[in-house]
Amino acid sequence: MGDKAHTHPGAAGRASAADHPTSVRNVVLVGHSGSGKTTLVEALALTAGAVNRAGRVEDGGCVSDYDEMEHRQQRSVQLSLVPVEWDGIKINLLDTPGYADFVGELRAGLRAADAALFVVSASDGVDGSTRMVWEECAAVGMPRAIVVTHLEAARADFEVMTRICAEAFGGDDPDAVLPLYLPLRGAPAPDGHAPVTGLIGLLSRKLFDYASGERVESEPDGERLPLIDEARSLLIEGIISESEDETLMERYLGGEQVDVKTLIEDLERAVARGVFFPVLAAAPAADGARQGLGTVELLDLVTRGFPTPLERAAPRVTTPEGAARELRMCDPGESLVAEVVKTSSDPYVGRISMVRVFSGTLRADQTVHVSGHGLADRGHEDHDVDERIGALSMPFGKQQRPVSHVIAGDLACVAKLSRAETGDTLSAKEDPLLMAPWEMPDPLLPLAIQAHSKPDEDKLSQGLARLVAEDPTMRLEHNQDTHQVVLWCLGEAHADVALERLRSRYGVQVDVVPHRVSLRETFGDRAGGRGRHVKQSGGHGQYAICEIEVEPLPNGSGVEFVDKVVGGAVPRQFIPSVEKGVRAQAAKGVAAGHPLIDVRVTLLDGKAHSVDSSDAAFQTAGALALREAAAQARIHLLEPVAEVSVLVGDDYVGAVMSDLSGRRGKVLGTEQTSGGRTLIRAEVPEIEIGRYAVDLRSLSHGTARFDRRYARHEPMPQQVADRLPEEVRAAS
Repeated sequence: MGDKAHTHPGAAGRASAADHPTSVRNVVLVGHSGSGKTTLVEALALTAGAVNRAGRVEDGGCVSDYDEMEHRQQRSVQLSLVPVEWDGIKINLLDTPGYADFVGELRAGLRAADAALFVVSASDGVDGSTRMVWEECAAVGMPRAIVVTHLEAARADFEVMTRICAEAFGGDDPDAVLPLYLPLRGAPAPDGHAPVTGLIGLLSRKLFDYASGERVESEPDGERLPLIDEARSLLIEGIISESEDETLMERYLGGEQVDVKTLIEDLERAVARGVFFPVLAAAPAADGARQGLGTVELLDLVTRGFPTPLERAAPRVTTPEGAARELRMCDPGESLVAEVVKTSSDPYVGRISMVRVFSGTLRADQTVHVSGHGLADRGHEDHDVDERIGALSMPFGKQQRPVSHVIAGDLACVAKLSRAETGDTLSAKEDPLLMAPWEMPDPLLPLAIQAHSKPDEDKLSQGLARLVAEDPTMRLEHNQDTHQVVLWCLGEAHADVALERLRSRYGVQVDVVPHRVSLRETFGDRAGGRGRHVKQSGGHGQYAICEIEVEPLPNGSGVEFVDKVVGGAVPRQFIPSVEKGVRAQAAKGVAAGHPLIDVRVTLLDGKAHSVDSSDAAFQTAGALALREAAAQARIHLLEPVAEVSVLVGDDYVGAVMSDLSGRRGKVLGTEQTSGGRTLIRAEVPEIEIGRYAVDLRSLSHGTARFDRRYARHEPMPQQVADRLPEEVRAAS
């Protein structure tokens, strides 16, 4: 890491299938939107030789709308795979979106990778959401490194940025976050800003100048040596403190000179173990240049310091029935276990699945077993089927490079898996297995939609099914109370992408309509009602009379029916008919058309006819009696109340609690958690938190998250009910 004088990529360039897990590195790029992840991927691919004549990276991932969709959004919206080769090692670069709405793509990238590059902008610093992802990686021990970009910005300061990274990512050990290189600055411009033209290797004490477009190595002059030695001493102490050789620090402090080879080996082991986190700098190549600043150093770090797939702790594997299964994970000769980490659609090829192979070998034309996780609550069709693998390929932009097989530890794209969805497990047909799912964020922003026209209505169901198959962070709901089709998304940008994909991929135009919550009705006081259904039209008539009393019950009681008829006024065979009619009318509502709940209906009296009474007649009479009772009583509108838990940084607790109170929320309590955060528990009417996913992000600058679950229905204040639009107050 710093000793090599790379002048030509040699065997580098386009990566094909790997031949052994030790020759694979799976790396995910993490950082906020605009930090430069995609630009960095292109710079690394350019240095590795995987570019086209226009100088653009040819590896665009397994998605057909990579350029079009992201151009319209002006940001990355999906996970993409860029495989390159460096010094005989295949590097699968997984570029993730930085915007919070696409955190599902980020989590898929974390699942598929064995190490992470955190990309931070020298002009923007480290945001709260990036810190949260760092903590997630730390919790599972994922190796990490930090890349500082945008060094060309006028106020960019690499030294200041490394201190910020040490404070943000170092936790209790900021000395574990240290730079491996210092920036080499050229002559100052007229405005006084000196551009970064190269790097100073602290371990090697070499200069690496990129000003010519090629990496040129030289010796430092005497003026720079004191600066180098000061930073070098800090780096050496940081490396030695994480060394597995416990005697090394004592020998170093005793004056022993530790040779560079030993330091580099210790550094590589510490990085691979996830206990030391080097800071590097990188910038894209200038026009016409082949190597971007710091890209060689970064590729060296990835190939020599990041772990192989063999060093990763594998996710838990079971049989579809739940029995634990022990496998030699990442063994190409073991039973097949692979996972779909991304699903997309191509108008010409059809469905394309990005797959990470964890065990065994995946072969083209092989029949595999597909096991799903039962995401029926999110609108995903459950499945447990056999499918034939179509073509296997490595992505090269909108083109795919065919391969015959993919071994454990590698990633590839599979064409035409018609039933497999993101998160599904692929295993041997004769040995079905299931991997434990990764954590998915809950979509909490509702998007109510309806078909724009009759032709759209015919295609809507299939389009929505394909949409949720691709994106497990999206939930599809067919609300039986409001009769609305609702797509639950992670945010506004997520919703925009969903609508665009429905239109452009599946040819479905939809209209967004106001989302309605599931309101209820109940009686405010006791009331009686008489249902009389008497008709005579020749032949058998209809005759049924019943008298009921309705009284309110506590929350959660539902509809209770009590029979207090005496003397056979209503024949025993017709009492269930009255109850059926009452319950049917309660389900339809008695005032605004919302279901009636939390009441006791008591049948007191009635009359029957020996010939004309029937089951249908008494059902009708029961319904009429309930409606008459409702006309004599005060009917309360009930609204759903949610239990809300908000995890927020301590700096925003006051603002969040005030906002919840403004939404008619009741704060139940707070609880201090790790990392300077507070958990706020509250009960809030659901009608007040329809856009809370968006509003909370704005309020907390993207650092808070929340979850919600239905608690109960309770009376809506009259002044609130009066303000409701008619289409919300009245049921569909």
